[in-house]
Amino acid sequence: QLQASGGGLVQAGGSLRLSCAASGRTFSTYTMGWFRQAPGKEREFVAAIRRSVGTTYYTDSVKGRFTISRDNAKNTVYLYLQMNSLKPEDSAVYYCAAGSSVIISSLTIPRAYDYWGQGTQVTVSS
Repeated sequence: QLQASGGGLVQAGGSLRLSCAASGRTFSTYTMGWFRQAPGKEREFVAAIRRSVGTTYYTDSVKGRFTISRDNAKNTVYLYLQMNSLKPEDSAVYYCAAGSSVIISSLTIPRAYDYWGQGTQVTVSS
């Protein structure tokens, strides 16, 4: 089970920190990621962090502004997305996801992930 939180309304240039609590499985061994979906658009990749050495990946539009991190606690994995210098085009519903066998070439593909959170709304006003 993945539970996302932390969304809200913020002005352009502001910051938000999204959180996702993953429990019920050994999510510490899963690759985890954040995707977002704006109205009328397809779900798109934002960032991912690998299960082993914690290597991170970002879509070009958020590089230098967003930071993904994870905390592999005993029974629950906590996934975070620190979002700085937010822009109106970052507005979307943000979803956390976890995949047990995500290869590098599939990191940006939603169907490569097995489990999804319910989504949290991020709205950036201009």
